[in-house]
Amino acid sequence: MTAPPHEAHPAGPGRALPDTQQGMRRRNLARVMHAVSAGGPLSRAAVASRIGLTRAAVSSLVDELIRSGLLQELGPERPGRVGRPGSALAVSGHGPAGIGAEIGVDHLAVCAVDLRGEVRARIVRQGANRGRPAAPVLAELTTLVRRVVARAERAGLWPAGLAVAVPGLVARDARTVVRAPNLEWRDTDLGALLPAEFPLTVDNEANFGALAELWLGADTPPDFLHVSAEIGIGAAVVVDGGLLRGTRGFAGELGHVPVRPEGPACPCGGRGCLEQYAGEEAVLRAAGLEPGEDRVGLLADRAAEGDEDVRRALRDAGTALGIALTGAVNLLDPEAVVLGGALSGLAPWLLPALEEELDRRTAGPACPVSVSRLGPEGPLLGAAHSVVRAVLDDPAAVGERV
Repeated sequence: MTAPPHEAHPAGPGRALPDTQQGMRRRNLARVMHAVSAGGPLSRAAVASRIGLTRAAVSSLVDELIRSGLLQELGPERPGRVGRPGSALAVSGHGPAGIGAEIGVDHLAVCAVDLRGEVRARIVRQGANRGRPAAPVLAELTTLVRRVVARAERAGLWPAGLAVAVPGLVARDARTVVRAPNLEWRDTDLGALLPAEFPLTVDNEANFGALAELWLGADTPPDFLHVSAEIGIGAAVVVDGGLLRGTRGFAGELGHVPVRPEGPACPCGGRGCLEQYAGEEAVLRAAGLEPGEDRVGLLADRAAEGDEDVRRALRDAGTALGIALTGAVNLLDPEAVVLGGALSGLAPWLLPALEEELDRRTAGPACPVSVSRLGPEGPLLGAAHSVVRAVLDDPAAVGERV
């Protein structure tokens, strides 16, 4: 796991600690946790060197983290080092875990991630959620969460919190879905319908996908525009390692940017929105295919076989994406654009037209476009890792619960 660019988050990351002796100790505990998480296994001396504290101070902090079950000693460091070998420290594979969940239009998913960043349990349930009332969907999700928690507990873990990714606008309270057009939900308080025993955070799926890319992606810059393209299309803007949320927390609704103002009606109430040209269902319609369980796989197979209708539909989708992204790139000047979500699996046929539009329409130098290696897993992993990051950012809070 990488060192933390702080992201303000109700679950804990980025929370300002008081400038007191106790606050300083809490900050130093976090520095030790992040140092071992990013570079471990490390000795106490190596940690002290990395964070600029004395060995005695680090030893005291490490002892507290070991007692809390957040760090573990692996025994003497490897031979060959000069001087007396220290005991190697690593983040514990037991103790707190982040529980991530995703509510999709056609699936529910839940996973548990330990402090090492390893997925220890995962369940996915396929099935249509569009048009279903929130209560039965969230009851089903609660069942999946409890099954994942039970599996995690059998592995020696306990839930430090639950973070839920949703395809819609989420209020600043981090629990209310203000509007999710593709689910047909409005003003839905997920906190009232999900298990009360876990600290809860709800956020837009594109935001969690962007955070996953920031934390888990290879060589991801601190400033980028992340596009999460599936049935709906969302985006998240990352600036200096943190999310740009906007005044109400609604920044990034790329899917409802009109690319053809007189185009077809969209569930959001507008016309000609990007989703009507580049969402999964729109591409299937344009290709003359019926929706199935593995829509992206079907499109990829047909495109690879040379089906010209499918290739044309994907080119048109790439063009629409490029038109919408041009406005965002010209306005925000990101260092890169990252294409994530399920449609990242169709990148060979989407990217040429997308990049052509960006190159043709962007006022400044061309903005590089890359494809996320996380693909459709990004939002779920980002949700779970956001809870893990909260623990790393304030391990003393976990110690208080132990």
